[in-house]
Amino acid sequence: MVREEIAVSAVSPRWKCVESTRIDSKRLYYSRFILSPLMKGQADMIGIAMRRALLGEIEGTCITRVKSEKVPHEFSTIVGIEESVHEILMNLKEIVLRSNLYGTLDASICARGPRYVIAQDIILPPSVEIVDATQHIANLTEQVDLCIKLQIEKGRGYSMKTPNNDQDESYPIDAVFMPVRNVNYSVHSYGNGNEKQEILFLEIWTNGSITPKEALYEACHNLIDLFIPFLHTEEWKIHLEDNANGVSLALFTFHNEFTIANIRKNKKKLTSKRIFIDQSELPSKTYNCLKKSNIHTLSDLLNNSQEDLLKIEHFCIEDVKHILDIIQKHL
Repeated sequence: MVREEIAVSAVSPRWKCVESTRIDSKRLYYSRFILSPLMKGQADMIGIAMRRALLGEIEGTCITRVKSEKVPHEFSTIVGIEESVHEILMNLKEIVLRSNLYGTLDASICARGPRYVIAQDIILPPSVEIVDATQHIANLTEQVDLCIKLQIEKGRGYSMKTPNNDQDESYPIDAVFMPVRNVNYSVHSYGNGNEKQEILFLEIWTNGSITPKEALYEACHNLIDLFIPFLHTEEWKIHLEDNANGVSLALFTFHNEFTIANIRKNKKKLTSKRIFIDQSELPSKTYNCLKKSNIHTLSDLLNNSQEDLLKIEHFCIEDVKHILDIIQKHL
């Protein structure tokens, strides 16, 4: 069956989408891909890596906190609303959103019954989009008001809610940022003896905020970013000798001697100036990541090595390149 349906390339491995459908609703997409030809053992190696990257490295957007002044606790009920507070929180957890911005965003719901409250009733910032506006939230059976504030975040993986000790009448929600719901892979062999080769079949299901093809592209890109540092065997390390703490800025991939020499020569001038990163033309993703890590000035940047910067969540080697360009402009 495999030989009948798939024409195998005899040159280099290539991805090909052999099936793509939307199942049942806007919140379930499915695609099946093949990668061939591969040498013996390569299909398993790629399949394992791609499955982990698709499930753990793709970013998604979801509601992470709900606030209401009229709700005494998470497991209470409200007169005139069919669902309990806990059931409403679980319904909000399932709302599928799409956004390109990072950081915390605010949204709200304000509805009066009797009526059904659905995802379409959420008042969102312009940067956030609802994938399925028909998703159910609550059923108001009487003339009561449902007014709640929502907190929206973008991230990756699964984040467990932490106990609410602030007494601010807000309720955290377990955040399932993963837009990829499931991944399966299988390996099929063909050929004889030493000429035996393999085909990798990869099946991807997503929640509709991203297509399986987009998810595959992003997963591949993220894997490449992880391996880029290993392509550069020579490490450049700048010792900032006039720094009292002996801090250094390590640069793996930038071999521009002019930039290195100038940073070393002008480090004192840079730290004496209180230049905020807000004044620099950094991409929004890089800027938001730095702000979340309490890096506000160029002096703060110089107090972090490249290894420290790459440990920041969602940070990659391209962000470090942008930072070096900004530093050079201020020399």
